[in-house]
Amino acid sequence: MRAFRVPQEAGGRVREQLAGRPGRRSDRYRWTRSNNHNDPRASKAECRMMDIQTLGLDPHFVPYQEGWDLQRRLHAEIVAGQRPDTLLLLEHESVFTAGARTARHERPTDGTPVIDVDRGGKITWHGPGQLVGYPLVRLAEPLDVVAHVRRIEGVLIDILRSYDVDGYRVEGRSGVWVRRPLSEAKIAAIGVRVQRGVTMHGFALNCDNSLVPFTQIVPCGIADAGVTTLSEMTGADLTPADVLPRVAAAFAKDFAAAGAEVAA
Repeated sequence: MRAFRVPQEAGGRVREQLAGRPGRRSDRYRWTRSNNHNDPRASKAECRMMDIQTLGLDPHFVPYQEGWDLQRRLHAEIVAGQRPDTLLLLEHESVFTAGARTARHERPTDGTPVIDVDRGGKITWHGPGQLVGYPLVRLAEPLDVVAHVRRIEGVLIDILRSYDVDGYRVEGRSGVWVRRPLSEAKIAAIGVRVQRGVTMHGFALNCDNSLVPFTQIVPCGIADAGVTTLSEMTGADLTPADVLPRVAAAFAKDFAAAGAEVAA
């Protein structure tokens, strides 16, 4: 695997890219709060790196089990202090996944396979056209899982705003929502798990995916609201590959700042 660095960008960001097999890339973002970026005396609280890995985008879809296995391996390395906070970005092959609270009637009725997972939330769908992100980050003490979910929501809302889409939170429901002419719809789902102080799982942002799979289930256990995509809301064809750079930059900035609180 070869490494190369692009020039330092505004705001104290340095990005390193690691090029590996086709369809996979690792971008390492380091954000600093000091104007003296070359000062070796900079404290850990001033400098925090997030490793952002693009595992696979169309046509290199990632099987769910493969992505889940990688999450668990990297999670163990973060717990052991062997790697920095990490964000995995990818498109999955089409799959239904169900959290522990999924009820029987919320599952597909046609016998479609469902993978039971160890995250919060209920059943959802992942597949082509949807950008999935798994932030594997060490949380500050005392652990606040709700605050972690709200942070993810906030970053996604900011990303949507950059496309002139007004995303918002709904009281009592996780994820990011938008208002359509006749209804309210979810545009991004969130489900997480925290083990030994480090998070797993994350978010799914609907970019240009089909909405048909959601008609086979009760998405996230919510029967009184719809689902939409960024492409539908903007009237433009926006693929996960189009959206990924903004997502990577936004999460690197926000979560690296949060990481500084852990190191302080």
